Amino acid sequence: MKTSCPAVMLQGTGSDVGKSLILAGLARAYRHRGLAVRPFKPQNMSNNAAVTRDGGEIGRAQALQARACGLPPHSDMNPVLLKPQTDKGAQVVVQGKIWGSLQAKDYGQAKGALLPRVLESFERLSAGADLILVEGAGSPAEVNLRPGDIANMGFAESADLPVLLLGDISRGGVIANIVGTAMLLPDHEKERIKGFIINKFRGDISIFDEGLRIIEAKSGFAALGVVPFFEGAARLPAEDAMALERPGAPHRGAAEGAIKIAVPRLSRIANFDDFDPLSAEPDVVLDIVEPGRALPGDADLVILPGSKATIGDLDHFRAQGWDIDLAAHIRRGGWVLGICGGLQMLGRRLADPAGIEGPPGTAEGLGYLDIETRLGDRKTLVESEGHACGTGRAVRGYEMHVGETLGPGLARPMLTLAGQAHGAVSPDGRVMGCYLHGLFAADAFRHGFLQQIRQRASSGLAFEVEVEAALDALAAHLERHLDLDRILSIARSR
Repeated sequence: MKTSCPAVMLQGTGSDVGKSLILAGLARAYRHRGLAVRPFKPQNMSNNAAVTRDGGEIGRAQALQARACGLPPHSDMNPVLLKPQTDKGAQVVVQGKIWGSLQAKDYGQAKGALLPRVLESFERLSAGADLILVEGAGSPAEVNLRPGDIANMGFAESADLPVLLLGDISRGGVIANIVGTAMLLPDHEKERIKGFIINKFRGDISIFDEGLRIIEAKSGFAALGVVPFFEGAARLPAEDAMALERPGAPHRGAAEGAIKIAVPRLSRIANFDDFDPLSAEPDVVLDIVEPGRALPGDADLVILPGSKATIGDLDHFRAQGWDIDLAAHIRRGGWVLGICGGLQMLGRRLADPAGIEGPPGTAEGLGYLDIETRLGDRKTLVESEGHACGTGRAVRGYEMHVGETLGPGLARPMLTLAGQAHGAVSPDGRVMGCYLHGLFAADAFRHGFLQQIRQRASSGLAFEVEVEAALDALAAHLERHLDLDRILSIARSR
């Protein structure tokens, strides 16, 4: 039976306008008010994913939003997750499990059939909740994608939700973005939008008073507040790889005499929030190396990240000449770490006979670890904890990968997880890899790992404490600048 749980949907004038962050802040703010809040995103496209307690996977942004609500992530919070594998195709994950792989044109025809599953997850999530905060994807003004839509107005109509529209003033043109959205929507959809929010403002907010009046007059939407740029956003995981493309992205840093870590930007990079704890360290410079640029010769450590299309990204790695750069780095005595797909690349051979991540095929690995990987249908999705071999320092995180890795190199494991040897280390100890995402969030392990690379005093950074503090600060920021009472009233009017 359809519930009438208070709910409101946050849609944007485009991608990367801050929907995920604003929703996380609202979730924490309403949680502070004593409400049982749940996050929900009907359809997401991201290779930055998280494992759920029920054994599925959802977008990393929804996992952060669940944390803001004080909840473990659940597959119902993001029932459709698209994980790009090529420029035109993606793996489709439905309610936490792989549903298939489709080309974009085929998904356009199939997405309407997924709406019942999306609504089913929404109804389950609503049970026992005081408030559901729903996040759209992209923009409702993409009217060419409206038939069968489940991400924006299509879902809002099906679930009968009021909508708030978010615009990013830092991009320029926010007045045109909001008014233009209003002009493109049919009247019955435009009527769902109960107000708008301006995000990422810098400077004197009063300067934009006239802008607010113009938007209200031209769109018919009510102004709910202007949110100044939130500096603490750098301490929170980014939604997707777009965050790596901007100058000054949170993964970059600068410090005299710092430990320099290079991460090659793979074409299908996945779970790059693994590096957030490293970039938060004051004496670490994390360099995301874009295609066309050599791996820096003065790097202390090169990390090969996860990938959604490992063989394809191994070809991409070689096409940039990074395999040559990596060989030179190793000859200089540099350190190398592979995480998930990066571990697989460091082995001797990688096979995908069934075409799980792209066209069927095999590839020679980089050959620095004596292991081989064969991709298969079974996907490992599990939260794990254990310790680092040799030091005994605790680690915890999650595994998210397909296939099985075998070989003599596993006799020198990097970690012990649930009592079992895990990962591999080269005979000289300078090249290593594992499947454990999130391992650098463990403070003692991270400090010890960095000290192994270069003698240093521990910074004392408590990463998880920092994330919680950032969420609390974001909630307070939104309390100051948005009309939260009015937003809650809109949600309750559903």
